[in-house]
Amino acid sequence: MTDKPYYETMYILRPDIPEEEVESHLTKYSEMLVATGAEVLDNQMRGKRRLAYPISKHKEGIYVQLSHNGDGQHVAILEKAMRLSEDVIRYLTVKQEGPLPAPRAVQSNEATPEKEEVKEKTEKTEKTEKA
Repeated sequence: MTDKPYYETMYILRPDIPEEEVESHLTKYSEMLVATGAEVLDNQMRGKRRLAYPISKHKEGIYVQLSHNGDGQHVAILEKAMRLSEDVIRYLTVKQEGPLPAPRAVQSNEATPEKEEVKEKTEKTEKTEKA
């Protein structure tokens, strides 16, 4: 494969931190990588999701995906900073081969025909149960 390998770090932030602090974490880790000589390829906030099992008594977490390029030495520095942060409850860095994945759009709360259909069925069910 001719594509250059890169690193992908997925980390989970505590669900109770404010939005501004989430943004500060995104910029902090990106700037840290740039300072160590690495290149940030992509930085995506994947949103708040339910965890498969409780971590530090949290049932939800804010997922962030960070794709970066470098010599590999920067990974230890990044992971040490995440380990020392109280806001990061889990992190994992994986070396990837192949092309960089396309950015995934964050799902919005816009009404779609499928969501409307489910909503109508739920409302009908609730009405028949009350009767």
